[in-house]
Amino acid sequence: MSNSPATLLIIDDDEVVRLSLADYLEDSGFNVLQASNGQQGLEIFEREQPDLIICDLRMPQVDGLTLLRRISELSIDTPVLVLSGAGVMSDVVEALRLGAADYLIKPLEDLMVLEHSVNRALDRARLRLENDRYRVKLENTNRELQASLSLLQEDQNAGRHVQMNMLPVTPWETEGLHFAHEIIPSLYLSGDFVDYFRIDEHRVAFYLADVSGHGASSAFVTVLLKFMTTRLLYESKRNGTLPEFKPSDVLGHINRGLLDCKLGKHVTMLGGVIDETTGTLAYSIGGHLPLPVLHTLEETRFLVGKGLPVGLFQEATYNDHQMDLPERFSLTLFSDGIFDLLPGDNLKEKEHSLPDYVRRAGGTLAGLSEALDLASVTEMPDDIALLVLSRNLA
Repeated sequence: MSNSPATLLIIDDDEVVRLSLADYLEDSGFNVLQASNGQQGLEIFEREQPDLIICDLRMPQVDGLTLLRRISELSIDTPVLVLSGAGVMSDVVEALRLGAADYLIKPLEDLMVLEHSVNRALDRARLRLENDRYRVKLENTNRELQASLSLLQEDQNAGRHVQMNMLPVTPWETEGLHFAHEIIPSLYLSGDFVDYFRIDEHRVAFYLADVSGHGASSAFVTVLLKFMTTRLLYESKRNGTLPEFKPSDVLGHINRGLLDCKLGKHVTMLGGVIDETTGTLAYSIGGHLPLPVLHTLEETRFLVGKGLPVGLFQEATYNDHQMDLPERFSLTLFSDGIFDLLPGDNLKEKEHSLPDYVRRAGGTLAGLSEALDLASVTEMPDDIALLVLSRNLA
């Protein structure tokens, strides 16, 4: 804001009064312009654009009220102080209605009253101008923000579309194995991801991954996971190493890939390969909790195993666990967001209740969805993912 003195315009047909006011206000540090009648005052106002006007109410040709109307049309922000010796209440009301900043009665015995009124009116005008500038700036910022939000929404929609297209079909059945999944993102995009696919004529692979963090950055890593597993499968076929497509090797490959990308993201995940010829499951765990829950006619229990998160430690190694699969079973994988839906005062109590939920749900995704009331889940603090694979449950 400029520090130069304010410019005042005094309009009064009484020369003695006008000169007296001008001398006093100039001594007080203001620049002062003078006009002897309303018409001359309007001309000076349009030419010089003063910061404030002091005008007499009773003048020939163009009186003070008419002058007020004209000035308010030309510049509504310029404050006007009205002086009058008549003191008629109707004139006071009309002057204030037309926008006068103050109304002072002649004769002015103490010119400090006038100076105080001038300073107060100028302060209000400056404040109003600052508020207007702030409002314009705020409106511009809001427009820019809205444009950014619209662009972000478009990006989120595009990302959501890509992510949904990467997910496998649910439900999916192959050679008696039934797969189904559900993902509930805490934000528009999910950092949880599942996949299942055929490796060859007699093996099926699957995994559930939970990327650290939330939102777009974590969702991007799920795209990277899909790319890395697909490329590894392709290269294994091309290089003739497909028979060695072990879950531990897949986790190790993803671990190296995430560290090389330097994204600052890690993943907890569990990957498995079902060999339909031998009826066995090989699986590897990368720092993932809760562990999968195996449900059979005889029991419902957690699988065993542990391992380091994927993409966090350069020296991390992963182990394969082998087990025979019953003729009738279901295997349920959860991301850790499921803990937010479970009863219990601590993580151990929540985890302990999971096998019972799976048992009561009959080992099916539909049963779990109903038992956990997933249809009504909104605004969760973490993404939630469930993957259920089963055989001969019906």
